[in-house]
Amino acid sequence: MPDISFSTFYRYDELTTILKAWAEEKPDLFALDSIGKSFEGRDIWLATLTNSETGPDTEKPAFWVEANIHASEVTGSAAALHLISKLLNDYGRDPKATMAMDTRAFYVVPRLNPDGAEWALADVPKIIRSSTRPYPKEDEEDGLHREDVDQDGRLLTMRIPDANGPWKKHPKEPRIMTRRAPDEFDSDQQYYRLLPEGRIRNFDGVTIKVAPALQGLDLNRNFPMDWAPESDQSGAGPYPTSEPEIRAEVAAIVERPNVTGYISYHTHSGVHLRPYSAHNDDHFPTNDLRVYQWIGEEATKITGYPSVSIFHDFKYDPKKTIKGGSDDWLYDHLGVFAWTTEFWAPLKAAGITDYKFIDWFIDHPVDDELKLLKWSDEQLGGKGFVDWYEFEHPELGKIELGGWDSLHYWTNPPADRLEAEIAPHADFAIFHCLISPKMEVHSLEAQKVGDTTFFIRLVLVNTGWLPTNISEKATERKAVRPIEVELELPKGARVVGGETKTQAGQLQGRALKRNMLAWGTGDDTSDRTKLEWVIEAPTGGLLKIEARHQRAGVVRREIELR
Repeated sequence: MPDISFSTFYRYDELTTILKAWAEEKPDLFALDSIGKSFEGRDIWLATLTNSETGPDTEKPAFWVEANIHASEVTGSAAALHLISKLLNDYGRDPKATMAMDTRAFYVVPRLNPDGAEWALADVPKIIRSSTRPYPKEDEEDGLHREDVDQDGRLLTMRIPDANGPWKKHPKEPRIMTRRAPDEFDSDQQYYRLLPEGRIRNFDGVTIKVAPALQGLDLNRNFPMDWAPESDQSGAGPYPTSEPEIRAEVAAIVERPNVTGYISYHTHSGVHLRPYSAHNDDHFPTNDLRVYQWIGEEATKITGYPSVSIFHDFKYDPKKTIKGGSDDWLYDHLGVFAWTTEFWAPLKAAGITDYKFIDWFIDHPVDDELKLLKWSDEQLGGKGFVDWYEFEHPELGKIELGGWDSLHYWTNPPADRLEAEIAPHADFAIFHCLISPKMEVHSLEAQKVGDTTFFIRLVLVNTGWLPTNISEKATERKAVRPIEVELELPKGARVVGGETKTQAGQLQGRALKRNMLAWGTGDDTSDRTKLEWVIEAPTGGLLKIEARHQRAGVVRREIELR
């Protein structure tokens, strides 16, 4: 097995080497393919994990995990690698991992956006939202552009003395900047202006504006569901799936109708997000919302992360909605229960509780700043928050650099905490995979009712928790076909009752069986279906039956007619 550490973030070539080593050493459990090329021409790797001896991946229910769509959110790649490592190393040792590999399949994209991640992981990092492709303009605008100006591998904050600045030093902890009061005009007080570390293009010596990034795409706004143009949703691209990374993933998922669930790995906030982004919960079919909430309860038990609605609990602006996201597309168009996991909560690590995920960044108590600074000093050896130091800026002259090292301690967890942070999420992915529907043969009988006449009865059962259609939304969207059953007759045989090819609808699972006190409930056999035929055939012939379902798998049986 490749030598892999979960206290580091791998560059693209290292990541590729690890994946190819797994493919070479575990060909019975692991296959590696490219689903397309990134904007800069890198392969977008797809790892397929299943026990090939129990059948091909395409004939099993499957679970899709995608990571690192956003450039600097490299924790997602580490979590994807950890999931792969667990499935390969625990196969044959851990019952759930073994069952998942024997009866299901995993599709894992460890780095959907390899170009942006390369920029973030460079020795002198450059942080962009997603793709390295210039958009919506091709020429850089004048103004402040975020950049590692002293090339120390960190992107910090610039502290600039300014009599009209909105910030001042905390009276007891001068490293922390506090807001200047609205009516505060103290000639003896030093005020400051705070700006992201960077260079100023065409600086006139007076005005500073933070310029929009030349690379303005957000790949997680480029999916087909609720897509909107730049005027309504910044970063969405010129049209849905316009970007090669998203086009590759959308095509790969559509080409694999056996996908039954999905998680996209992001950072940060320490939370599991569910659809919708642009609609309230009334938009769900009632039972789908219940299932989402129940899965979310298990996600919290397994990982410790809360599960919340994007629309109700994770808006960047209370009057605006997010459009074109992956989890919305997977759920609303394909009827698959899809999640976004935001790894790592520095606030929680510092002992801060009862905060709102997005609102905290707009305003929060100064005591939270003190807690965070104490956490950096005591738990991170002072590396999370960098003490202010003087720097001769090319445009601004003498300034100070300092503040949070956001890439290494805020957007992503410290390297020594990485494995502990991501490890439980492999268990959640396995859990989510194992709740998928699984079609099996309950019974198959052939009864001779005449010299050359046989009565055949096949009973199929869904042994999974979810129904074969996965969701009511899938049925509403006509996103999944019914069970299809086909007979292969022995030579000289014919069907006299029934059809050689037939459909058997959908099978329920156990998902909605929760409480017998509810009116009208009961454990009926809606998880089973019965098919019957009458066949004329020579005695001793071999009848073959194949039942297939896009999401619940394929089963084949043979029975001798005698």
